[in-house]
Amino acid sequence: MVKITFVGAGSMVFAKNVLGDSMYKESLQKAHIALYDIDKTRLSQAKKVIQLLNKNINKGRAKVTAHLGVSNRKAALKNADFVVNAIQVGGYKPSTVIDFEIPKKYGLRQTIADTLGVGGIFRGLRTIPVMLDFAKDMEKVCPNAWLLNYTNPMCILTGAMLRFTDVKTVGLCHSVQAVIPHLTGTLNIKNKYKNLQYKVAGINHMSWLLELTNDGKDIYPEIKILAAKKLKQWRKAPLAKKSGDMVRLEMLARFGYYITESSEHNAEYTPFWIKKNYPELINEFNIPLDEYPRRCERIINRWQEESKGLLHNRKLKHACSNEFASVIMNSIITGEPSQVAGNVLNNGLITNLPSNCVVEVPCLVDKNGVQGTFVGNLPEQCAALNRTNINTQLLTLEAARTHKKEHIYQAAMLDPHTAAELSIDDIVKMCDELIKAHGKILPKFK
Repeated sequence: MVKITFVGAGSMVFAKNVLGDSMYKESLQKAHIALYDIDKTRLSQAKKVIQLLNKNINKGRAKVTAHLGVSNRKAALKNADFVVNAIQVGGYKPSTVIDFEIPKKYGLRQTIADTLGVGGIFRGLRTIPVMLDFAKDMEKVCPNAWLLNYTNPMCILTGAMLRFTDVKTVGLCHSVQAVIPHLTGTLNIKNKYKNLQYKVAGINHMSWLLELTNDGKDIYPEIKILAAKKLKQWRKAPLAKKSGDMVRLEMLARFGYYITESSEHNAEYTPFWIKKNYPELINEFNIPLDEYPRRCERIINRWQEESKGLLHNRKLKHACSNEFASVIMNSIITGEPSQVAGNVLNNGLITNLPSNCVVEVPCLVDKNGVQGTFVGNLPEQCAALNRTNINTQLLTLEAARTHKKEHIYQAAMLDPHTAAELSIDDIVKMCDELIKAHGKILPKFK
């Protein structure tokens, strides 16, 4: 029997998507699904939802168990073939609030703060030790399992697992699957092209749409012309009539390639947009400062009603999502080949990025597991932008490995947005205040 362990099962909607998808794969329908969380209520709710799905769409063929807390972690992981990671260490309160409020005191504003920047650094530093604890257990009780990591900061956490442990790991995101629907939706041309083919590579949340064809014809030139026209209109429009994708369209115009992740993310990955000396850029490019805290508050406020809809719907069904997890699991079990976008250690796949960073590339999946494919050089301007983000990622990993504060400071100093806004002295003071505020959730740094 295949065993799938879902870590962070309290993320009930996401667990429903990944595990519901797996129930439509014949090779996974009789799996043992082990749900793990440290929140008793959320774990109980997740189990109820997955059991409902199992009954309604899978004829009850899967075995569903729930495992609460650190003392039951090994039991959840024992003999697992696949471990899906969806944890959030520290939660919205207090950790995410701290990540936003302390930098704000120093004049550093953020939008999402889960991938790069000061928020990404500290989210990584508090999450890596937990994931390394999971790795120790996995190496003992399921040494052949694949870890499918969905937790951000993707490159930092996946890099920690691949460089510091023996756990077979791939990082998974939604950006690549969504890039064409977002682009065609933004430009209002969803129905214009019927046979699109595309190639994407780079780093997570800053991968590049390198090629775009329709029936074999390169349509990138006409897409760029239309995007530039739309962007010119939106820059002059009232705020209520602006697109939410303007940063990406400006990056496309200036650097020649469309980016996989949203404008609210990319606004804080470069030094161009959130600037104290140019506050007009916020409205001009429709940049949603403090977006992630607002999003969290909305989710919290509507969670009670949403959870009722899931928990009390006896006829609960599931429509397949665009997540790669079930595709990967099916291919490894059956040998049926598939291609996914995966985050893996570079090792020369993208030749003008560092070999020890994590890259997002097309991956082949079969019984041999997830194998990144060779890309070669990115366009130099794309690689240059990626490297500015990779610098911070690698220094964060050094901080996690050595427990030295100096590497935290250096990671923040090398972050493009932070460096553009703050002095070195303020960066150090801000990091020290963040270390103190996060307290015991972080390891001890010297």
